Amino acid sequence: MALERWSNEHLDYIAALLDDMFRIPGTQIRFGLDALIGWVPGVGDAAAAIASFLIVLAAWRRGVQAVTLVRMVANVVLETALGAIPVAGDIFHVFWKSNRRNYRLLIREREQPGANSRRDWMFLAIILLAAIAAAVIPIGILIWILRPLFK
Repeated sequence: MALERWSNEHLDYIAALLDDMFRIPGTQIRFGLDALIGWVPGVGDAAAAIASFLIVLAAWRRGVQAVTLVRMVANVVLETALGAIPVAGDIFHVFWKSNRRNYRLLIREREQPGANSRRDWMFLAIILLAAIAAAVIPIGILIWILRPLFK
């Protein structure tokens, strides 16, 4: 089926399949194939990321604002990057649910185009600052530790 003909129901099914198809008995905690596929070393998280981009691609084909598309991509990249961390990443998959988030962003844009772009920009700024901090802080600590060797 051509991607542009996918209905919201199709995209909602993809989000459910990847993020909340199963429930841990006795709890309200749900997870999907995204968390399960992540257990396959090396290719699991990459395969889940490719599947996650179906919703992003559908949003792009529907003409969603660029800032919202970038936020959707950031959701998938964040889940893929942190999901690659053994065990902790799989727990992150269960709680972050990038596909469900992206589906809600797609619906939000359809119902209220451009209404929340400020929130999208703030989210992206926070992600960018966190990425910079994740790179700068370890380098700063390394320089501080090695400083006595170069005096």
